[in-house]
Parts: sequence; structure tokens; C-alpha cells
Amino acid sequence: MIKALIIDDEVKARNILRHYVENFISEITEVQHAESVDAALELLETYKPDIVFLDVEMPHKNGFDFLTALPSINFDVIFTTAYNQYAIQAICFSALDYLLKPVDPDELKAAVLRHVEKQADNKEQEE
Repeated sequence: MIKALIIDDEVKARNILRHYVENFISEITEVQHAESVDAALELLETYKPDIVFLDVEMPHKNGFDFLTALPSINFDVIFTTAYNQYAIQAICFSALDYLLKPVDPDELKAAVLRHVEKQADNKEQEE
């Protein structure tokens, strides 16, 4: 059971991503969304996602502002953005993946499966 959070200022982008997650990725059982960095930070007070799908360019604060505002990052980050120039910066934040919009459902599924494999590896190492 994987919980996900979609952070994107564009309604259409959030809806498309949510549709893909709900219809093609059975591993994700719960999805919440936020339209801004501030809304996402507020949501994190009560919602603990395993994966965050994060847009980069948003009004007022960007995706990197979101990550730097956190005391610790306890989830995997999959960037979903229309801009390829932020990939190196995303790597610095240990992004699990960097998907360019329009997001391909197969690439999205592959990214989530990397999360599943990573979690399985972590459990093995703990045992």
C-alpha cells in the first residue's frame, strides 16, 4: 500500500497524473494533491506519503523550495515537469526519477516500480 502526493499548480496536470495513478498503478492505494508548495507543506502535517510527484515551476515557490523547506525527506521524489534543465538539480535532491510532461504512463509505472524495489531492498537490509 503506497500513498502518493501530487504537487502541481496546473489543474489539468494534476488530473492527468491522478488518472494515470488510479488507473494504471495498482501499487498506489491513496492519492492526495496540492496546488502549491504552501498547500503541500500544510498537507504534510497530517498526510505521510511514500512518493511525491513534484512539479518544478510553480508560482511563488518552486518544487525545490518545497524540498528545502522540509527538515527531512521521508519519501521518494519523482519530478514531473515540462522543463529538462532542472534534472541535475533534481539529482542533488536524490530524486527517484525525473519525468517530462506530458508524462508517459509506462514511464510513470516504471518509476513507481523502482520505488517498490527500493523499499523491498531496504527491508532486506534491515533484516
